[in-house]
Amino acid sequence: MEKLDKLSEAFKALLKQEKFSSQSEIVTALQELGFENINQSKVSRMLSKFGAVRTRNTKMEMVYQLPAELGVPTTSSPLKNLVVDIDHNDVLIVVKTSPGAAQLIARLLDSMGKSEGILGTIAGDDTIFITPTKVTPVEVLMQNVTELFESSF
Repeated sequence: MEKLDKLSEAFKALLKQEKFSSQSEIVTALQELGFENINQSKVSRMLSKFGAVRTRNTKMEMVYQLPAELGVPTTSSPLKNLVVDIDHNDVLIVVKTSPGAAQLIARLLDSMGKSEGILGTIAGDDTIFITPTKVTPVEVLMQNVTELFESSF
């Protein structure tokens, strides 16, 4: 196993213990495992890379933890399975998707364009804002978008 892979595995194993409340504690633990070149900035990058967050463990201590495994969309995923929720506030439509799917869905919506009542979209990781054209009532566009994802792909 490559040294970087070993470091990643050791890092994940440490975080699964749910007992490290600071980056310096993680650095010390990794150094004790033989990773002498590890420092706080590397640990910080690894925490970010693996999506670790500080949360309370069962002892109510604030510790670093890895997030629960999230389903990543694949090209074989039906698009309707990637859309979690669709709602609006009379101005914008908000589409919630599975993590990582928003840009894919937004691209599809953008391709529909103004003729379907979509002025444009803004997509994050799991959220899309849809702006309707001036002439399209938001309720009509909301219904069109909802129907799009209720149909089978």
